[in-house]
Amino acid sequence: MLDINLIRTKPDWVKEQLLKRIDKVDFTELLKADEERRKLLQEVENLRAERNRVTSDIAKIKKEKGNADKLIAEMQKIGEQIAKSEVKLGELDTKIFDILVALPNIPADGVLAGGKENNQVIKTFGKKPTFKFKPKDHVELCTSLGLIDYERAAKISGAGAWIYTGTGAILEWALLNYFIDFHIANGYIFTLVPHLLNYESGYAAGQFPRFADDVFITNFDADIKKSKFLLPTSETALINVHRNEVIPADKLPIKYAGFSPCYRKEAGSYRTSERGMIRGYQFNKVEMFIFCKAEDSDSFHKELVRNAEKLVEGLGLHYQTSLLAASDMSSAMAKTYDVEVFLPSLNDFKEVSSISNGKCYQPRRAMIRTKGAQGNEFVHALNASGLATSRLVPAIVEQFQNEDGSVNVPEVLHKYMHGIKVIKK
Repeated sequence: MLDINLIRTKPDWVKEQLLKRIDKVDFTELLKADEERRKLLQEVENLRAERNRVTSDIAKIKKEKGNADKLIAEMQKIGEQIAKSEVKLGELDTKIFDILVALPNIPADGVLAGGKENNQVIKTFGKKPTFKFKPKDHVELCTSLGLIDYERAAKISGAGAWIYTGTGAILEWALLNYFIDFHIANGYIFTLVPHLLNYESGYAAGQFPRFADDVFITNFDADIKKSKFLLPTSETALINVHRNEVIPADKLPIKYAGFSPCYRKEAGSYRTSERGMIRGYQFNKVEMFIFCKAEDSDSFHKELVRNAEKLVEGLGLHYQTSLLAASDMSSAMAKTYDVEVFLPSLNDFKEVSSISNGKCYQPRRAMIRTKGAQGNEFVHALNASGLATSRLVPAIVEQFQNEDGSVNVPEVLHKYMHGIKVIKK
């Protein structure tokens, strides 16, 4: 959530920044409600002071056995005025909150306006793989090698699902172990977070109320605020670990690595580019998450980008890193890089890690602070996929396939593969 003080003091600048990612920005109603609220709040404070004075006078008169009926009536009238004004204050608070909560984060310096068309490729690793034979796509390879069962998954779950079987399950687990070992070695605290989260967690992460339709709501209760939802990523849980806390400055940074399945409504489609495992309702991911001081967030953002890149480089996969334009970022983020792995069958790159600096946007919603020179101040929060597997498996089988239909396993995974170095029929 944005700071109302920033909008109040620099409305034109904030508007200019937000127009990089959304089509329309108008603070007229917000600033009018804010001005009315501040004026009304001052009136209420004056009334409370007057009531305190009258209460003191009544006490003196009663002590002297005098008649305080007139002052008592005056105090009751003041109390009615205060109660009426407090109702109006509550209405204004709600109005201001509803406007603020719908606003996205301000894009960081260097982030271009617009959508995907303005994303910038800033790095490329490796070379586009070439084959002396006609290569197969990941669906055909995974099916022929018995790695994935798409048909039976559709039978028990529907479209947008798959079952890892045999060596496919071993490969999936090997990737997760590789990621987790990497993060632990780099000082990240390994966590296994809950899969069912409450409304407060969704709000703090920026998921609610604007993007409630993107997640699976359990509907334990007709009121969404009393129900729970399936986490779309460990990030949604991890931002809430320190919700409503003041973290001692000497405890920062705090670095987490959380594993979980991710549940999302962004289901697969029937387009060729999204066949198989490219997009689905459920996939596995290890997430990196950092809480830090505001002055350190840019350097930790670079650390997260490099961590994600190292993991893909360790697998030997051809990839590129892109700086996203403002409209292509998640609403809560100020700056995002995507690490995108190459899929030969599509002759295109697909994102396997999104690395974002949300600055204080989420901590402001979650009330996560630390003690600074000027008192309590909001920490910064950063997150990154480290990594998601559902597009890595397709990239591995497609980039490392052989003419006989077998697939070479990346060397970094050998110790997790139970002796399997080449996946054969």
